Amino acid sequence: MTVNSADTTGNSALNAERRARELRDLGDGAEIDVLVIGGGVTGVGAALDAAARGLRTVLVERHDLAFGTSRWSSKLVHGGLRYLAGGQVGIAHESAVERGILIGTTAPHLVRPLPQLVPLLPEIGVAQQSLIRAGFVAGDVLRRSAGTSPATLPRSRRVAAAEALRLAPTVRRDGLRGGLQAWDGQLVDDARLVVALARTAAAQGATILTRTEAIEVTGDSATLRDTLSGETMSVRPRTVLNATGVWADEVDPSIELRPSRGTHLVFSAESFGGLTASLTVPVPGSTSRFVFAFPAAHGRVYLGLTDEDAPGPVPDEPKPTDAEIDFLLDTINTVLREPLTRNDIRGSYAGLRPLLKTADNSTADISRKHAVLHSPTGVITIVGGKLTTYRQMAEDAVDAAITQGMLTAGSCRTKRLPLVGAVSGAARDHIDAPPALIERYGSEAPLILAAAHNDPAGQEPVAPGIDVIAAEFDFAVSHEGALDISDLLDRRTRIGLVAEDRQAALPAAEAAFADRR
Repeated sequence: MTVNSADTTGNSALNAERRARELRDLGDGAEIDVLVIGGGVTGVGAALDAAARGLRTVLVERHDLAFGTSRWSSKLVHGGLRYLAGGQVGIAHESAVERGILIGTTAPHLVRPLPQLVPLLPEIGVAQQSLIRAGFVAGDVLRRSAGTSPATLPRSRRVAAAEALRLAPTVRRDGLRGGLQAWDGQLVDDARLVVALARTAAAQGATILTRTEAIEVTGDSATLRDTLSGETMSVRPRTVLNATGVWADEVDPSIELRPSRGTHLVFSAESFGGLTASLTVPVPGSTSRFVFAFPAAHGRVYLGLTDEDAPGPVPDEPKPTDAEIDFLLDTINTVLREPLTRNDIRGSYAGLRPLLKTADNSTADISRKHAVLHSPTGVITIVGGKLTTYRQMAEDAVDAAITQGMLTAGSCRTKRLPLVGAVSGAARDHIDAPPALIERYGSEAPLILAAAHNDPAGQEPVAPGIDVIAAEFDFAVSHEGALDISDLLDRRTRIGLVAEDRQAALPAAEAAFADRR
């Protein structure tokens, strides 16, 4: 069945013209029920939730959609197994439920099942093997309790050595006695999820304003500054939601955050020999931590994840440390036939998790449970949590805003509300477009393909060896709110994660804006 929440040629399209028009309308004293500050996954999720309930909603983001932590995730939709291992049953169940909603309703075109493989090599003894297997079985229980069918996410099982090598061809053969396999969800791209949420919110009536900064914020007032023109305006919303992630304490000084950094390395798919699973490797000396390498878009493999305390000022773009790079290489190399070196790394990225400050010494042990906080100024702040549970976080934040602002609103609809492009089942198989376009755009893929057919230049790759065509850049400008070159290269696509690819695609990105200046 095809499910699509909005006319993609109409109300869901975000672009420079719509932004300019809605800024003008806002300056005319438009009434606002909910002002959302922050254009990451939680912020746009809250804007969608509020608008879908009939609330007059404005979202402002001082940079671009998915500019912060939301684009630096592992691109995995976790079922909460790690939290179950730590005794956090509620968070684990919530994660499994939200994973099912994402993969089944919200964005089935952007989320796909991904096998996890733990290779059983001599370093993994019988006791550790039993512990991992028990964890995978517990994950099966979580999946069933969340109502996710085994047809969507199959049951865990042990696989023979030949199957393990088929999934992960570069694993050591000596001493390999098979593998343990489980299933989880994987996002094609976290930033594309954010953009789809924002566009669906716009289709529901929300105003989405990037390059717009909120300053002098209270619970019922804010000054908005257009960072492109420098112009400012005052607004009087009935409620304000602070969803700025690791920058939340800049809007709400009453809270204290303790960010932790998660780092990933980027490799060519060739370095892993055609990896088709998440190669999951226990961290030596730990019973609950793993690193994992998994196939990603554009013929790449991502290797992560670290969890390091990140005190001090919050940078716009966090950078991995040498120690984190060494840790990831050393851990993954324990299972590979040919060790990877720094020369194999094509790129890297790091993101900061917005964790509330606690007395614990290790950020790895801090709960990922989200919190809705009420500032003395009246601002409502949502922090903590993780990408998988963004929808529940947004629902809780909007519930709090409705109560505080005494707003009249409908019930939450986002459990059953598909995003633009959402398509699943047999309908996906009947879309006449290349698989890569369907994975990125779902039911909108024919729009990109039609544009490419109408303009021969649109059919060309943006650079040799890169599976993005020029028509995708044009669509990002006309429908997905891209306002500059970095929006195209670093967020609407992830070409920019590899510096050489970014440089090669730069002329095509410049050309996408050439006719609009």
